[in-house]
Amino acid sequence: MAYAHWELVPTRWRDNDVYGHVNNVVYYEFMDTVINRWLIAEGGLDIQEGQVIGVCVESHCNYHASSEFPEKLAIGLRVGNLGTSSVRYEIGIHREDRSELLAEGHFVHVFIDRGTRRPEPVTGALREALRRLTVKSTED
Repeated sequence: MAYAHWELVPTRWRDNDVYGHVNNVVYYEFMDTVINRWLIAEGGLDIQEGQVIGVCVESHCNYHASSEFPEKLAIGLRVGNLGTSSVRYEIGIHREDRSELLAEGHFVHVFIDRGTRRPEPVTGALREALRRLTVKSTED
């Protein structure tokens, strides 16, 4: 599948569960981390003081294979849909060399006013950063 952004994320010692592989909840952490790193670095999202924040209203993950510490994982990120105040991210978690898809999932953020908690339109640098993640075709 085609992704607009790739990031390597190392697994950590504590990510392994009692069965000897990275626990399923850690995959959600990886997805959330890659998304928010992009929003902060490329979109200028101010998670501490900004008036507009993104909240997760939906998430999903399908697991295909396991990984374990110590591995680096290649995480692909793209935008599947960019609405007025929401965005659906699609994420693929692969082995470092991208030879095997380990998990794939999606997150939906709604951007809201920090004080009122009401939806706010995605504008400016943030919208442009999200547009750059949009992939027209998901074919390799």
